[in-house]
Amino acid sequence: MANVLDLHGLPQERIVFALSPLAELGSALHVLAAPAHHPGLHGWATATSSGLKPDLADRLCEAEFLWTSTRCDLLLPARPGATLAEELDLLDRIDDETFVATAFEITCNSAYEVCTPSPLVDEGERRRVREQAAARGPRQSAFVDRMLLDPDGLRAWLRRLFEDCQDAFFGDAWERVKVQLAADARHKTELHRRKGLGEALTAASPALSLDGSGSRILVDKLTTGRASAYADPDDPGLTLLPTAFGRPHLTLAHPVGRRPVVQYPVAGHEAARTLSLQDVQQRMDALAHPMRMRLCRSLARGAHTTSELVDTYGITAPEISRHLSVLKKAGLLTTRRRGRYVLHELDLTAVARLGSDFIEGVLR
Repeated sequence: MANVLDLHGLPQERIVFALSPLAELGSALHVLAAPAHHPGLHGWATATSSGLKPDLADRLCEAEFLWTSTRCDLLLPARPGATLAEELDLLDRIDDETFVATAFEITCNSAYEVCTPSPLVDEGERRRVREQAAARGPRQSAFVDRMLLDPDGLRAWLRRLFEDCQDAFFGDAWERVKVQLAADARHKTELHRRKGLGEALTAASPALSLDGSGSRILVDKLTTGRASAYADPDDPGLTLLPTAFGRPHLTLAHPVGRRPVVQYPVAGHEAARTLSLQDVQQRMDALAHPMRMRLCRSLARGAHTTSELVDTYGITAPEISRHLSVLKKAGLLTTRRRGRYVLHELDLTAVARLGSDFIEGVLR
């Protein structure tokens, strides 16, 4: 599975690696709302949550549907500003109909790639988003009603919420990570200029790649979709935003009529171990077969030759070899030669990490 971003004919300068304080605030808020997704940030999430004033914590709960399960596109600016205040000013310039429709685009819209009318002007859409919000609980339902009845007031409330987050915890966090993010964006920009977009993409994330034609980006996620760098004819391009709070998520926003945005986690000590979803599927399939599970029992306890496994399990050498080949192709076996014998052993590290690989894949 993959999302496809069409770049055919797009000038190089239209592909931008940049910083966004608002996007990073969105990532940080997601960590606070879903800390189980981010075990590496457990300490930060616990300390920050415990230090929040009750009023701020309560307001964050009211609006958390904007960043908990999926990030609202409002929090992923295609044209980032230098400061959070500047990006909030840009949000203030969006008209009410677009603002409200975008706020509900993920949580209340099952057809992300289809342009739907704003619930401020369409009664059917208004009824539908209220029904969707009611299914998510009274807090989201009340929030949606407030946005529909008083969009200006709710927008001002939301801006104050983000400003209070800046004062309470995000200002310090941003000062700590922005140097790393700026260095990452500069590095990817230089790779793009010197070695091409393919090098810059794979350096940003193993889940990003160019197809053979060099005109489409493939985003390895458990979703399928298509987007174009020309979605906004007045501002064609692609914006890529590094995040220090985002791992394991690779976030792709491509709302109708706006240039797509990719937010990728900056490289850390785990980056080299990231598996493609195809690799994860291959490993799970390899272990699902009953005979291979039985073979793993022996191979986990120590190295064995093919003939030893034949004697133990009473099946033919070609059958054993076939099963070993599947496990090896999936990256779950190590082999070494001792004289004329080849010894096979289960890679316990790879098997132990499979649960984490699966979780990272479905959260990507």
